[in-house]
Amino acid sequence: MTVGCFITGTDTGVGKTIVAAAMIRTFAQAGIPTAGMKPVASGAVRTAEGLRNSDALELMAAASVAAPYADVNPYCFERAISPHLAARDVNLKVDLGLIVSAYARLAARSSCVIVEGAGGWLAPIASDATMATLSMALQLPVILVVGLRLGCLNHARLTAEAIGRRKVELVGWIASAVDPHFERAEDNLAELAAILGAEPLDVLSHDPQGAARRIIARARLRAISPFNHLSF
Repeated sequence: MTVGCFITGTDTGVGKTIVAAAMIRTFAQAGIPTAGMKPVASGAVRTAEGLRNSDALELMAAASVAAPYADVNPYCFERAISPHLAARDVNLKVDLGLIVSAYARLAARSSCVIVEGAGGWLAPIASDATMATLSMALQLPVILVVGLRLGCLNHARLTAEAIGRRKVELVGWIASAVDPHFERAEDNLAELAAILGAEPLDVLSHDPQGAARRIIARARLRAISPFNHLSF
């Protein structure tokens, strides 16, 4: 049986890729066949093999299961703009069925698949679909990455309520110190724990150069319902 989760954030640039890659490495290093997926990505470079997104490549590098780029990142757009606008610019519409099929192929060769969204929970990927729609189509529980900065209490509450309204399981959250000058960070962490009903799985330190790649403790991941039956 393949298990997985969907990594969303309170906004873009809050550390979803760092979290997703750290989770993938944790499972992979424990001997669990693990794949990563970035279903929709905006912002890519042209290579001899086609467009490549750095987030998707980082997930692939962390994974223990080799997979075609097209399955890891079915929709890759060159411009770093909202995915639905990037798709419109090249006369494409994101097809959820295509993404679900790619996920199924990853799941068929893996015991665990970690899926990273783009932007926030309600970021549009088509005129009639958002990241929330995608998560529901994949039938995955959610981990929320909260960017610690002014406004995070509002952003976290709105996101958690939006997840709850769709009856999707929010299995945990991770705090990400995106603003090194954020005042009263500890107080805000306590407020976030009250809002989200649990302590954070981890707190990522501020790292503007992207050098640190935290490995989330196995003990913390064992406590998350999708993974608590895995042997690691």
